[in-house]
Amino acid sequence: MTPDLKYLAFTAMLTAALWIPYVIAQVSTNGLPKPENYVDPTPRPLPPWGRRADRTYLNAVEVFAPFAALVLIAHALDKANSMTAFWAACFFWLRLTHAVVYLLGIAYVRTVVFTLGFVAIAGIFWEIVK
Repeated sequence: MTPDLKYLAFTAMLTAALWIPYVIAQVSTNGLPKPENYVDPTPRPLPPWGRRADRTYLNAVEVFAPFAALVLIAHALDKANSMTAFWAACFFWLRLTHAVVYLLGIAYVRTVVFTLGFVAIAGIFWEIVK
């Protein structure tokens, strides 16, 4: 497995697991779901950290698709190299950092880390098209 694909797998697992803090917030705040919660999708009240947990998960899902597509394109076109591996590793660690600072509610750092994640995606794109 190439480093790019390894970090794609790591990022997929991270993204897949980010629902867990949100569910913990829901259950610790509102108790276990009742049958009516499955019928009426109206969000139940959450503390700020629970709402951030939900946004953390949604944000991770939103940025995963372009990252995954570009890693797979680089792999399919045999353009994966040390730079795409570097950018894929950066993206994973930045997304992990982003999740932590988003959950903790650390202002400004979250924006910087998110922007650097975009730079990592752009770096993979550049390696494909150059």
